[in-house]
Amino acid sequence: MEEKELIQGLRERDRKTVEYLYEKYSRALFGVILRIISDRDLAEEVFHDAFVKITQKIDSYDESKGRLYTWMANICRNSAIDKLRSKEISQSSKTNTIDDFVYGLEGGAQNQEKIDGIGVKELMDQLNTDQKFIIEYIYFQGYTHSEIAEEFDIPLGTVKSRLRAALQVLKKNIERI
Repeated sequence: MEEKELIQGLRERDRKTVEYLYEKYSRALFGVILRIISDRDLAEEVFHDAFVKITQKIDSYDESKGRLYTWMANICRNSAIDKLRSKEISQSSKTNTIDDFVYGLEGGAQNQEKIDGIGVKELMDQLNTDQKFIIEYIYFQGYTHSEIAEEFDIPLGTVKSRLRAALQVLKKNIERI
């Protein structure tokens, strides 16, 4: 099927054309998504949504701006990037709390010696509550400054000030440990 026929069939919502499109282009389009999203199950979900978007938005395709495949690949690429930037993925990719890494290791005697040797607990104890909160979320849970500001309703400038103050305290005290 030539590109013009394919476009016309998609615009007419012809089922056989949609099946042909899937058969001929699904592997390549899925590959575009898989290069951005390494989780295969999530990539399949994004591909499904992108394919539906392609068939529903075919009327917005402008032949003078590029080939059909390029347009479809851009939809897939943008869908994958949007998914990675989504709050759902952002939240699920955060790491465990600092307690899991530092304080959670205190159960065994061998681990206690390692923690004492590292000195992270003592360093964190030097911070006030607000500074400890900011350090935990930025360095141990992977939040950005903006995410903390938005999620916890703290002005961005305050987040940055608290981080700067915390880093000064840590820097000053690290030499003692």
